[in-house]
Amino acid sequence: MTSALHAPQLIFDSQMLYLVWIPAEPDTVAKLVPEGLTPRADGAVYLNQYVVRDGSQTSNGAEPVDAFGAYSLTYLGADLAGLDTEAGVPARWWTHYYNSSEAMNRYAAERGVPTGGGRTTLEVDGGRVEATTYLDDKPVIRTVARVEDGPTVRSTGQLRYITRGQDGGFTSGRYPFVADLASGFVVESLEFVDPDHELHAFRPADPLQVTFGFYSPSITFCYPGGEGPLGSFHGS
Repeated sequence: MTSALHAPQLIFDSQMLYLVWIPAEPDTVAKLVPEGLTPRADGAVYLNQYVVRDGSQTSNGAEPVDAFGAYSLTYLGADLAGLDTEAGVPARWWTHYYNSSEAMNRYAAERGVPTGGGRTTLEVDGGRVEATTYLDDKPVIRTVARVEDGPTVRSTGQLRYITRGQDGGFTSGRYPFVADLASGFVVESLEFVDPDHELHAFRPADPLQVTFGFYSPSITFCYPGGEGPLGSFHGS
């Protein structure tokens, strides 16, 4: 069944915890990147755990068919070399994508995203932020961070994700965002809980080397944004 929704779709005021780090098994993760794309030399990987608490936070909230509804999402994958945006943000390849909304999974899958079912919780207690990803109701990823109780910092820009369609060609997608970032962000721990799951290859090297990260209590973005064949003007 195909989605009745047309791209792009706007997500408003979600909560998000985003990290980039160096994994313990960069060679294993690199094998998940298809031929034609190149992982970054440092083997960096990324993780996004976010929550949309009400369907009215999506531009399709009033649609009678295929509205995303309230949902939670965890996705992760590998940073790519040679495809940075103009602002120097690395392009990224999705390897895993776990969404609690079946309608959104269908929408994303049509655009080459490797979707699957799952749910994510994101709880904030004082300055402690904890995000947990569940598959089949079992925790598989848990992130704990600290933030300061101070004014947020406005951040704007674009992220870039590469997907591959049924024809085998790569598509470049731009995902514009406007975010309020919590100050004093520090990652305390990043755990891949199940040693028997393939995600365990993403566990961080010891000591933990986080190269980028933030917690946003409010981030708005398009999903997907501008898209085009990789290498074209629109997909450059």
